Parts: sequence; C-alpha cells; structure tokens
Amino acid sequence: MAENQHYGTGRRKTATARVFLRPGGGEIKVNRKAFEVYFPNQTMRTVIQQPLQLTETANKFDILVNVAGGGLAGQAGAIRHGITRALLEFNADLRSTLKQAGFITRDPRAKERKKYGQKGARKRFQFSKR
Repeated sequence: MAENQHYGTGRRKTATARVFLRPGGGEIKVNRKAFEVYFPNQTMRTVIQQPLQLTETANKFDILVNVAGGGLAGQAGAIRHGITRALLEFNADLRSTLKQAGFITRDPRAKERKKYGQKGARKRFQFSKR
C-alpha cells in the first residue's frame, strides 16, 4: 500500500464502497472503469463529487473506487460516504464543513423486510368480511 494514500469505507442501503485517495489530477475510476462510463447519470456524478467540491479538493486527488452491492443510486451514496471518510483521514480539519453538509453520517435508510401473513413490508392481503 502506498504511504501517500488515504482510505475510506462508505455504505448506503446494501452498497459498500472502498475508496482510495491518491495525489493526482482529479481522475476518478470506479471498478476500473472511467467515472463517466460507470455513472452515465449526471445527478449521481454530482452526488459523488459533492464532498470534493465542498472542501475544494477536486483536482488534488486521483480516486480509485471498488464498489459492490445495491443499485447505482445506493452505490453513488456509498462512494460519497467513502470519499468523505477518506478526506477526514487526509485532513481532520475538514470535519466541521463535511458534518454541516451531512456527509459524515451514514444514511441508515434501507429496505424494510417483508412480514409473514402480509403481501409486503406494510401492504396487507385484501380483507374480506364475508
């Protein structure tokens, strides 16, 4: 492992992202693919870049990400969380800025389990009086 590397693990829904920050020019690779290829949706790319833009470190690091599980939206949230944690490892003074934006807290929302005797988590089977 390189000594000039910062690591952060991010999670969201069922997605887990391992994020490595290395000094560089701002290139982002997700699962060995270009950032724009893996996330064709502009909204998700914006979500991922939020902590970098907030701390003005967008062009200081090359970012390597290994992400697994969940869908693209969950993966984007996990990567954002991982980048935030890696930035905190790089510089703990950024904590107040990132905390105020709400990036440090792991989003606990996940799919609720299906219950027995019901059609889904909340939905019931149709009730028949007679």
